[in-house]
Amino acid sequence: MSSPRYEQASLTLAGTVAMGTGVMIGAGIFALTGQVAELAGPWFPAAFVLAAVISGFSAYSYIRVSSTFPSAGGIGMILHKAYGDTTLTGWAALLMALSMVINESLVARTFGTYLVQPFDVGEDSLLVPGLGVALIAAAFAVNVAGNQLIDRVSKVTAIVKVGGILLFAGAALWASGWSAAAASGADAGAAGPGGVLAGVALAILAFKGFTTITNSGGEVIDPHRNVGRAIVISLAVCLVVYLAVVAALRASLPLDQLVAAKDFALAEAARPALGSLGVWFTVAIAVIATASGILASIFAVSRMLAMLSDMRLMPHRHLGLPGTIQTHTLIYTVVIAAALTMLFDLSRIASLGAILYLTMDLTVHIGVLRHLREEVDARTWVLLTAIGLDVVVLATFLVMKTSTDPAIVTIGLVGMGLVFLGERVFLTRLRDSPRWTEPTKGDT
Repeated sequence: MSSPRYEQASLTLAGTVAMGTGVMIGAGIFALTGQVAELAGPWFPAAFVLAAVISGFSAYSYIRVSSTFPSAGGIGMILHKAYGDTTLTGWAALLMALSMVINESLVARTFGTYLVQPFDVGEDSLLVPGLGVALIAAAFAVNVAGNQLIDRVSKVTAIVKVGGILLFAGAALWASGWSAAAASGADAGAAGPGGVLAGVALAILAFKGFTTITNSGGEVIDPHRNVGRAIVISLAVCLVVYLAVVAALRASLPLDQLVAAKDFALAEAARPALGSLGVWFTVAIAVIATASGILASIFAVSRMLAMLSDMRLMPHRHLGLPGTIQTHTLIYTVVIAAALTMLFDLSRIASLGAILYLTMDLTVHIGVLRHLREEVDARTWVLLTAIGLDVVVLATFLVMKTSTDPAIVTIGLVGMGLVFLGERVFLTRLRDSPRWTEPTKGDT
């Protein structure tokens, strides 16, 4: 089996933007809109706007460091520059990798959920996770084929799905008389500030795909300029698409119906607005969006794990597998994503991803503020704002989920603790090895 390799200057600006939007739109629109509406109530459009603002502040740290030190390791490199070869570096990097794998399972499960909508198949059918696993396997095959194929596929699917989603939004608004006002019918009561902030926590997952660009920085053409450009363009494109869709959803469905159909909100909204043909069209766009999201995410996380192995920040065993470390991490990624797709529903997958991602994001901002601010010429007030916003959103989300689903909070916190403990044990044993040599901080 051939293995994916780091190919310097193999991703164009357009291809990089397509990759970022591929991850964001694949998860953000089809998997998370209904989940956010359930938490934020009628304020869920505002939750997406707030999430975009917070993501913009968060992106600042990644842009400043990645533009100065572009690397295929992306976030692993940022953490390594900030904290050196420490348990904290490995722990936070693995949290990011795990959150990306969780995102893959979220999108894969959404793929299966939408694909069965035109048929008489229940949401609890094993066909839903089975289709998600099949998608993950197909994305694995495309990733093995190499970066040039990924670049071409990402460009085509990005154009198709963004155009298709905007067409859906325009058609739904046209059917409602071009009014974004809430559809008539029973509506839920206004959510409190806590519910809105908890919705923001999930909506942030709809924008976190910009980190995929960071993780592929070493493979982007002219990365010192294009990494930052690609991140800004991707965030802007996604915000426009999200606002168009949430307006269409509010015009097509009362909030209670939207929440009831939270796992397939766009397909449900297409029924009254566009009829059965609209449902088929929405399902087709969902399939394209989720498939391209999986493709781009697997591309990034497998290379991040390979970089961590090269940096001796995570254990690696060949387990009799052929090929290089990049091949093996690709296999590990799809196996874990497939397992999560089978085990958890969309709501729990999204919650777990939010907890891990926001924790890692905080660690990145603190590291840049304390150790890299002057080296990358970052502004202190922007970093402090990003930290403060993350703390407020994460704390609120944990409090709300503790009252509604304590099991997933326990899984998240215990899981992070086990990752930290495992990383500490691994590094301790590595340093006790006679082959250990002390690396230089930030040396990637």
